Amino acid sequence: MTRENQPSLKQLQQMYRICISLTSMFVSIHLVCVDRRTGDLIIIAGEETQAAINQQGEVDYRD
Repeated sequence: MTRENQPSLKQLQQMYRICISLTSMFVSIHLVCVDRRTGDLIIIAGEETQAAINQQGEVDYRD
């Protein structure tokens, strides 16, 4: 993995919070990856949960 594909510290902190919250509700996490085009950290979980975390750590929940 190259440096440009690595998540920022703020993204990692938000990812940790979201993953802890999801697993405490027994929601399966299916995918965590970095979108190469945008640099967003993407989380796909459960049947409907999708979250994108930008480089500044702001979370966008998508339907």
